[in-house]
Amino acid sequence: MKQVMNEKFVMTIAEELNLNVRQVLATLLLLQDDATVPFIARYRKEVTGSLDEVQVSAIRDRAEALLELEKRQTAVLKSLHNQGELTPELEKAVRQAKTMATLEDIYLPYKPKRKTRASVAREKGLEPLAKILLQQEDLSPEIAAEPYVNPEKGVAAIEEALQGARDIIAERVSEDAVIRGQLREIYLTQGKIHAQVIKGKETEGRKFKDYFDWEEPLRSIPSHRMLAIRRGREEGFLTAKITNVEAAGLQIIKTAYVKKQNVCAQQVERAAEDSYQRLLSSSLQADVMVEMKKRADAQAIRVFVENMRELLMAAPLGQKRVMGIDPGFRTGCKVVCLDAQGKLLFNITVYPTTGEPGRIDAERIIPALGKKFEIEAIAIGNGTAGRETEAFVRNLNLSVPVVMVSESGASIYSASAVAREEFPDHDVTVRGAVSIGRRLIDPLAELVKIDPKSIGVGQYQHDVNQRALKKSLDDVVMSCVNAVGVDVNTASKQILNYVSGLGARLAQNIIQYRDEYGAFGSREDLKKVPLLGSQAYEQAAGFLRVPTSDNGLDAGAVHPERYPLVEKMARDIGCTVIELLKNKNMRDQIEVKKYVSEETGLPTLQDILQELDKPGRDPRRQFEIFTFSEDAHEITDLREGMVLPGIVTNVADFGAFVDVGVHQDGLVHVSELANHFVRDPREVVKVQQTVNVTVLSVDLERRRIALSLRSEPGSGSRGNREQRKTGDSPAVRGDWADKLHALKNKWR
Repeated sequence: MKQVMNEKFVMTIAEELNLNVRQVLATLLLLQDDATVPFIARYRKEVTGSLDEVQVSAIRDRAEALLELEKRQTAVLKSLHNQGELTPELEKAVRQAKTMATLEDIYLPYKPKRKTRASVAREKGLEPLAKILLQQEDLSPEIAAEPYVNPEKGVAAIEEALQGARDIIAERVSEDAVIRGQLREIYLTQGKIHAQVIKGKETEGRKFKDYFDWEEPLRSIPSHRMLAIRRGREEGFLTAKITNVEAAGLQIIKTAYVKKQNVCAQQVERAAEDSYQRLLSSSLQADVMVEMKKRADAQAIRVFVENMRELLMAAPLGQKRVMGIDPGFRTGCKVVCLDAQGKLLFNITVYPTTGEPGRIDAERIIPALGKKFEIEAIAIGNGTAGRETEAFVRNLNLSVPVVMVSESGASIYSASAVAREEFPDHDVTVRGAVSIGRRLIDPLAELVKIDPKSIGVGQYQHDVNQRALKKSLDDVVMSCVNAVGVDVNTASKQILNYVSGLGARLAQNIIQYRDEYGAFGSREDLKKVPLLGSQAYEQAAGFLRVPTSDNGLDAGAVHPERYPLVEKMARDIGCTVIELLKNKNMRDQIEVKKYVSEETGLPTLQDILQELDKPGRDPRRQFEIFTFSEDAHEITDLREGMVLPGIVTNVADFGAFVDVGVHQDGLVHVSELANHFVRDPREVVKVQQTVNVTVLSVDLERRRIALSLRSEPGSGSRGNREQRKTGDSPAVRGDWADKLHALKNKWR
């Protein structure tokens, strides 16, 4: 963000986000100097007043939006000046516009346009007649129109003159910025969206059946339904329009323009009605639908980001020697053995589910590999043949954990340039098995190699603004990577790319330096990496870990700029830094307030003390072994009333999807998430959370499973019953097709 923030921006952002002006200004200045959000939130608390990542991101995003608005304001002012239309009043209105919609409403009357009925009427000299009618004096419109009848100009009769004058008035009304703003508010607050099937498309568009005749208030329509209706319209199966607004809209226009009760006023009223029906209605329909799309996008992106954060921050097994198995029936199971850092040591294909000879070989090979490579855990992909392979491996009694791992996105990775670069001599099946094994060791380190949109934890991610989605997903990946920290001596290029201050080029340079000169001995050694200057080092150093360094602080999150402060703390109590890290009694002797200075306040000092207590602490939760029920391997095994363990795979506005180990996720509708009314499913469940669910129903034909987390499944409180009545249930059915489509790549 290289542009300098002006005072107006700072004041606007502070007011909108309810923040102190000093906080906003300080944050914008840091961003302007290319500081990253994680760095600002973690290491510049005194400067910003301890703003967190969410607040820093909000300041950044609003500043970028205001810069875009300012850029458009400049272009509009230039156009108005060139047209000779710029007045002090108009310039003030343009500069004070707070939204792009308001700005465009102001500019609309002056925007170059194609020939219209009003412009034709003006060419015929009917503008003065329109002004006479607008004055609404007590006179005859016909008499007023007589002087403007001129066959040579194309006005052959009085009614033609009056019609032209009404066209001019209608266009003026439609370009009135105040009227447009008021009507837009009416549409958004009182309007209803009404979707209908296009005649003859009932069969072809049956996946949108729930919206064949659907009406709902715009102010309360959930993101997923708005996006579903838009998709149905774009695919040519639905029409969608905003209703319940005409009467209120006409009243607003007439109140503003019809001032008297006489025959001239009647002409103005006719023009106002024509303006609404012919010009304003269609224009506002389009504008408001775009606005609703933006709102739906924002909510869908929020859902995706929250789910992605939970997935990225899933508990790691840690540095253990792992066997990864990519299961399959006919093609067999690809087996790989990895060391504790995820390096591929060996691979082979076994066929435990293709008959007795294959099973006997697999019974011999897998235990032998486990012993040879001292395997400490086994990761099995949850796709095709996953449960069968899991059962086979468990029966071998290898005395190591056997864990089912999500394959979502593994096929995307295995065919990617990243995988080809890592394993040029191995095919996609080996790469996929390696990815499965590494996901158990460290989900974050492996998932950063995959386009987040391919992981399948969002809703309608392909329908939303892709630029906004990518930006938000990049933000959450960077946030997670920096929250966990990165071992600079084992990290891949992909995860280094997300470290604050680095990027692709510096990440590659770090890898090349490591390959050429060996492991980094300390954080200080990072300064030897080509092109890694002082600014990049400042941004990145606190998030890069060197566990093998002689300086114990290099293994944690204390920034090198604070090393002298920690050394002073150690000297003051008569010990070394290493002794300070090892001895809690010594740490307890530190008088924190003694070290408060203009540069280092209590927030940073508290962070330092917490880090000294647990150097390099991983913020992710502890790994817990999860197993599916042995009573259910296929959807046909499910029975109503069964209680099963499961893993939440996706959370949407309408509920949560849960994997119960039958190759088909079940849905816990929002009304079945808890005994009480649930407004936001994310308040109850998170992606990767383990739960116990009750089977409500199974539709074998459509492969749909309805589940419940309620203590009395299916009963529902009054709030939950109302939740179903408001239309969530049909929408859920409509969203199933999209969810299943998104999961196609998951089960190969």
